[in-house]
Formats: sequence, C-alpha cells, structure tokens
Amino acid sequence: MISTVTPASAGAAASPSGTSRSVSRLRTPRRAPRPGRPRRSVLLTVLTGLVLLYSLVPLVWLLISATKTQQGLSRSFGLWFDGEFALWDNIAETFTYNDGVFTRWLLNTVLYVVAGAGGATFLAVLGGYALAKFDFPGRRAVFAVVIGAVAVPGTALAVPTFLMFSNMGLTNTPWAVIIPSLISPFGLYLMWVFASEAIPAELLEAARIDGAGEVRTFFQVALPLLAPGIVTVSLFTMVATWNNYFLPLIMIKDPDWYPLTLGLNSWNAQAATAGGQPVFHLVVTGSLITIVPLVAAFLLLQKYWQSGLAAGSVKE
Repeated sequence: MISTVTPASAGAAASPSGTSRSVSRLRTPRRAPRPGRPRRSVLLTVLTGLVLLYSLVPLVWLLISATKTQQGLSRSFGLWFDGEFALWDNIAETFTYNDGVFTRWLLNTVLYVVAGAGGATFLAVLGGYALAKFDFPGRRAVFAVVIGAVAVPGTALAVPTFLMFSNMGLTNTPWAVIIPSLISPFGLYLMWVFASEAIPAELLEAARIDGAGEVRTFFQVALPLLAPGIVTVSLFTMVATWNNYFLPLIMIKDPDWYPLTLGLNSWNAQAATAGGQPVFHLVVTGSLITIVPLVAAFLLLQKYWQSGLAAGSVKE
C-alpha cells in the first residue's frame, strides 16, 4: 500500500513545533490587568485635582473679592460674596482714581508688550528659522550659547543690565524695559526646534528651484508653516512681559512710565501704610482687570495651540 502524503501533512510533519506554538498562542489567555493600576489612576486623579484646586482657588478669591467694597472685604468670608455687589463701581473707580493713572499704566503695559514681546517673537522666528535651515560655521557654538542663555535666570542679568543702561542714560525711559525684552533665548530655542520639524527641506528646495529668493521663500513658504510655533512663542513672551516686575522696578522711577505690576504694587503699599488711603479694593479689582487680557489671548489662540501640539503626530 502506497501512502499519499499531501503538502499540508508534510508541512505539519516537518514542523510539529510550529503547529504547537500556533495552537498555544490561540489558547493562551490574556494577562489580567495589574492590581496596582487602579490605585495609580486614583492617585494621579487626586494629585491632578489638588493641583487644579491650588490653581483655581486664588482666581475664585480674586473674582469674588472684586465684587466687594472696601468694608465688605473685611467683614465677609473671603470665598463668598458680600451683601453689596460693587463690581461695576469698583471698575469705574479703578479707572478714575488719581486722575485715571490706571489707564496710563495699562497703556504702558500694552506698549511694552507690543514693542518688546512682538519684537522678541519676530527675532526668535528669524533666528530659529536661520539656525534650523541654514548650515554655517559656528552653528554648534551658537546652539551652546542659546542653551546656556536659557539656563541663566533673568534676575541674574538685571543688575548688569541696569549698570549698562545707566551708563547709556536710558534708565527711567521705556527703552530700558523694551530693549531687554527683545531677547528671548527660550523663544529662539523653541522656534529652532519647531522650524526643524515643521518645514521640509524639499519644500524649500522646490521654492528655490522655481526662482523664489530667500526673503520670498521665508515669508510665503516657511512663515505659514510656522504659525503654531509663532503663536506659542508670542504667548510666552507676552505673558513674561505683561507680568514683568523686577526689571521695571530697577529701571523705572517715574510713575508715569510704570507698568501695571509696579502701579498695583504702589497702590498696595499705599493701602498698607498707617493712615493710607483705603484702596485695597482697587488693588483687587485692578488685578482682576490685569489678567483678563491674558485669559482672552489664551482662549482666542487655543486652536493654534492644538494644531501645534498635533503637528507631526500623524504620519502618512
């Protein structure tokens, strides 16, 4: 009798271990989830909730306290409303107190942000694009300098900056705040990293082959691709300039050139002195008005943040 051997049976006979492994794979049950994972999830949720509570409680206190009068701040609980709602009266008094000096401080802050933060963003975009897409001698040295500048705190440079501007006669002028704000090592580094990933080298080569110059290539090809990074850097520099306190403190002595940070601090010092004017409710209301533009900027530019975070996450 001649036995017939089929290819399937031959393959099974030749590799019995492969068949057993495949069967064992099918029959192997899935591993049960580790018992430590739910505890980690609960712990992470609790920690996140504590951080959120720590961040929101001061804002809630500020919002509630801005609705109270000077007397209501001292006779009521901090995290609850007083019987008299005085938010609109406080806002009107804030802008009219002391001949409307708060409006002057607000305009000064806007000037410092537009000139300082806007200029810092523009320089960071130019420098980041050049460092990311052009190869030149000393590029590694520039990278080391930028990283080192990011690590140096701004307060360490405040006194040397003051001495330099004092020798040039620029102290007590807006230039003493605007010019140092133009330098943003972190913004330059961020744009360098973003431009390296967001702009394909092939796209730039295609634009140059088509006859576009470097300036046209940058403004018409590269700049639209850098929009999420530009928004990110502009928000960082805007917040840093808007909340800047130490640099104007040592540079500016004239109250007419105070930003909001110094102006509100002077009101707070005035309210804290014995026999001073009762203006603490104006300090609270002015602080609330100060954070409104920052919150509005973050909310309006949220879509650019989301597109920037999603850039490069999907590969075709």
